Amino acid sequence: MNALFAAIRFLTILPLPGKRGNAECDLVSSLWFFPVVGILVGTVVAVTSLGLAPFLPKGLNALLAVGLLLAVSGGLHLDGLADCADGFFSSRPRARILEIMRDSHVGVMGVVALFLVLGAKWVAIGELPLAQMGKALFLAPVAGRCSMVMMMAILPYARSEGGLATLFYSARSRGPALWSAVVLICVSWASGETGLWSIGAVLLTLLCFVVFCSRKIGGATGDTLGACSELAETAVLIGFSLSPPV
Repeated sequence: MNALFAAIRFLTILPLPGKRGNAECDLVSSLWFFPVVGILVGTVVAVTSLGLAPFLPKGLNALLAVGLLLAVSGGLHLDGLADCADGFFSSRPRARILEIMRDSHVGVMGVVALFLVLGAKWVAIGELPLAQMGKALFLAPVAGRCSMVMMMAILPYARSEGGLATLFYSARSRGPALWSAVVLICVSWASGETGLWSIGAVLLTLLCFVVFCSRKIGGATGDTLGACSELAETAVLIGFSLSPPV
């Protein structure tokens, strides 16, 4: 139970009883619960958006859904996305890319990446009929959190010095990744044919991003894991919006 609470506290801003701090042993074990956190976030966002749908214009409800996805995670993953964009598109060598990614300031490419991802989410959600919107908003956070664990199992840690992701990498194994894959497949299957279509988009996105990170920095960091989550969420939403009517 402590590991579950640690995962919720780390990945979200949802209030929980007890101390805010997380013991290292709990964080190490929390990888198994990343998919559970995705289900929790997806439930909160989907139920809220469906509840507001009768009272709001479609575009505004879509915008609020994007804002809620951002708010529940505290912007943790978007920060990683911006850092990755600044570093990867700087045309610098590996060591300098890692330095740029660690810089707390957001550059031009980071702003562009945030604009594109948030804009893509907003447009994709706004294109969905109500029933599909609920499924997409539920599945997207699950795909994001599961993709992080799977990426961690594929790529080594890229930094020679320690970072926050080092703690999670100390528990890296195929177990949490396989569990995440099983949860992702089950949730997408429960979402119907469109869900399975979208997971294909997620897996393709994950593969491309893994190859890109490997070529740029030779592995993964906490920033790339956060970026992976954002890209997976976006892939689900775009996949739903582009899938054939069912």
